Amino acid sequence: MTAARHQASLAAQARFRTFVNYAVIIVVTALFGFPFFWMLATSLKDLAEATRMPPTMLPTEWHWENYRTATTTIPFWQQALNTVVLCVLNVIGTTTSCAIVAYGFSRIDWPGRDWFFWVTLSTMMIPGAVLMVPLYGLFRELGWVGTNLPLWVPAYFASAYNIFLLRQFFMTIPKDLTEAAQIDGCSEWRIFWQIILPLTQPALTVVALFSFLWVWNDFMGPLIYLTDERQFTLALGLQAFQSRLGGTEINLLMAGGTLVILPVLVLFLLAQRTFIEGISMSGLKS
Repeated sequence: MTAARHQASLAAQARFRTFVNYAVIIVVTALFGFPFFWMLATSLKDLAEATRMPPTMLPTEWHWENYRTATTTIPFWQQALNTVVLCVLNVIGTTTSCAIVAYGFSRIDWPGRDWFFWVTLSTMMIPGAVLMVPLYGLFRELGWVGTNLPLWVPAYFASAYNIFLLRQFFMTIPKDLTEAAQIDGCSEWRIFWQIILPLTQPALTVVALFSFLWVWNDFMGPLIYLTDERQFTLALGLQAFQSRLGGTEINLLMAGGTLVILPVLVLFLLAQRTFIEGISMSGLKS
């Protein structure tokens, strides 16, 4: 009887812990999801109801035409195309350059490798605001201001955080694989492209997602370097959209914001398993 009571007590404790865990998850999810719900609800209201005090949770009348108005008031689809092009260029440049550098820091022994790696990591401590003026001066001398070149060319020169992330993942791959390939006569480039990269798809997916999200949401870069509205990205276009309407058409602004966020949500839902796997396995070995 005592053992049975003990087992029942343990089962009850396990059920209670499960209940608490799910309750916490539901509460946290509601807190983080409420801003998106509010934006979606506001995007379907008319202007009077969107600015009503006290506010209403759900629209009394559903105005789906707000989305059509939002996409026709500004060159929304042209700006979406500009943003997608920049995202593709940055994802290709970031994943390629960072993977090459991380391979050199993790799989090749060369004098001063660890010292140069720590120097690379130390660049993460430099605030972006400190580099803003000298970078602008550099791109102005190159004649790139007014073009989208400053927004994607730097991606092909790697970044410290992504190098660190990929290096940690590369170091989890057994060296026996590369040593066997070297014995068979494979060059470092062939080992990198045909052995290492196929095994590191989760980490590469994480780097690609981070790069995509950064470029998709970037506002400061396009604000500094782009001058022609036909080259604007969505982040900059929404700001111009708000200014053009005097900051009063909040329902249309929320409709545009909803359209901007939806691709990010869909992308994360499709790649969340690979994303979580890449994050969890990138710190297994230092």
